[in-house]
Amino acid sequence: MNPENPTLPSAVLVVCLCAEWCGVCGDYRSRFLQVQSHFPQARFLWIDVEDDADLLHPLDVEDFPTLLLAVGDAPRFFGPVTPQLETLERLIRAQTQDAGAPVLASRPVADLLARIRAKLN
Repeated sequence: MNPENPTLPSAVLVVCLCAEWCGVCGDYRSRFLQVQSHFPQARFLWIDVEDDADLLHPLDVEDFPTLLLAVGDAPRFFGPVTPQLETLERLIRAQTQDAGAPVLASRPVADLLARIRAKLN
């Protein structure tokens, strides 16, 4: 757990995968940043799928916005979401407050998470 916020585990990473040309993504970005202020101990990243195509390979993101949510080295969620503030907040709470939440068994998603974490260091 995070000592500054006991309800939020350490090393929470919330990644939004979008595209610059996507109008929905453009509208969603401000909401994504607004939610970030509610979870100051989490790390939020915005990744453009075209600018960082090498980072994402071999995954192909076709629906926007797509989120990757991880706790430590464990990916907890990967997939498209509706672009509402409440959806993102509920997702973060659900995936971070339950220590027994299932880890995704997708090797490509786990590899993407490892590449993102390596890029951050």
